[in-house]
Amino acid sequence: MSRPPDPAKRRDLLDRVRAYVVRNGLADLSLRPLARALGTSDRMLLYYFGSKERMVAEALAVYERRPILGARNLLDSNGSPRDPAELRRFTEEIWRQLSAPDLRATLPLYLEITAVGLLHPDRYGPVVRDTLNEWRSLFASAFRDLGMTEAQARTEATLLVDATFGLLIAPLTDDDWDRADATFHALLDRLEPGWRDIRPVR
Repeated sequence: MSRPPDPAKRRDLLDRVRAYVVRNGLADLSLRPLARALGTSDRMLLYYFGSKERMVAEALAVYERRPILGARNLLDSNGSPRDPAELRRFTEEIWRQLSAPDLRATLPLYLEITAVGLLHPDRYGPVVRDTLNEWRSLFASAFRDLGMTEAQARTEATLLVDATFGLLIAPLTDDDWDRADATFHALLDRLEPGWRDIRPVR
């Protein structure tokens, strides 16, 4: 009987695969050079993950869940925002974390994954899509707690999350994060009055 994969070894490989892909991108990713860089073999990587695409998607998904898990922990500890001003402060904290220098280094990779996912949905398509859907769901829940209808909450969450994603990607062209930060706060200046104007559901 063959031994089952070692979960600790698998998780360690996922972390190192992600670090390698962040440094080198996806365009010329090949199992053998990757395996050599990790001090293992391509056969061992396939043993743990089945395919190159599954390995990369899982490595990125595991990492990408960390910011949203942190946001959920923040909501759990402080409770859902009770008014639009509190929701704005929560949103600004999320922006501060996502635009921090240590996460900025990963953004070119996610842009690459988005492009590859559009051309080859069977490869990495779900990575960015699922991440955006999780963020939309989190903010939709916060908007519902402010008294919005389900439809209103979904619309506001989609507008906020998708616009924020665009503002995170745009500075990759010129590295102007000050402009991105100012634009994000201008976006909230436009959105917050609308949150106040929506009459709570009775």
